[in-house]
Amino acid sequence: MGLPGTLFLRNLFARRNLLFQLIARDFRQRYIGSAAGWMWGLVHPTVQLASWTFVFSYCMKTPMPPGEATENYTLFLLCGYLPWMLFQEAVQRSANCILEHANLITKTVFPSEMLPISVFFSSMMNHLLAVLLAVAAVAFWDRHLHWTLLFLPLYTGLLGMLAVGIGWVFASLQVYLRDTAQGVMVLLTLWFWVTPIFINEEQVPEGLRFVLRGNPLSLFVKAYRARLLSSELPNPEELAVMAMWSVGAFVAGGLFFRYLKRGFADVL
Repeated sequence: MGLPGTLFLRNLFARRNLLFQLIARDFRQRYIGSAAGWMWGLVHPTVQLASWTFVFSYCMKTPMPPGEATENYTLFLLCGYLPWMLFQEAVQRSANCILEHANLITKTVFPSEMLPISVFFSSMMNHLLAVLLAVAAVAFWDRHLHWTLLFLPLYTGLLGMLAVGIGWVFASLQVYLRDTAQGVMVLLTLWFWVTPIFINEEQVPEGLRFVLRGNPLSLFVKAYRARLLSSELPNPEELAVMAMWSVGAFVAGGLFFRYLKRGFADVL
């Protein structure tokens, strides 16, 4: 039948109406009863970013890494935080998505593999708002925007494949092992601090730099900063490595999900 990752992509078009319904339902449920609604998707990262800027830039006076395209520490943090924010939200929320829709899986023939995909696209709503905020901030403070910004959706797509692939793994594990979601939160906390949002490779001891170099999110953080803050063209080698990570995670996650999916109805 072919690789499940390929089959899932093929089925997306056939099931696009269902996917749109899942995305809309997920987005509504997140803000149901909220007066501010989707605006909270901007408030949380903005307040967090302002807090980090105050602590690291004004209190601790953390110097900018050498050779960066901007001298504005707030822009530097914001552009590096964008891919992590999308990845973290998609993976963390995917861990519980099967249990949250258990009634659909046990009572109907439901394509459960669509749930982590819908979670990612729902998370994309906030991501797009944050990207627009970053573009406006760069235009206002650095007073320049470059056409290379048009490459950004390519990296977002690859990041989505990575997040969905990992989300499939955690979502299926959570059905059988209910501690998985808690473990995901711990893992993401550790993962955040070995992603070069605040730190750079020169600040890490030589013997531990392999952790940053082997972290696929490091490449996405670097790529987002380059596309938003400079006129630098994408590096083909780095793009190839990112594609290998993303496609590899997507296919492996699909295989893993497909294997465990057979017992969902019995366990749920």
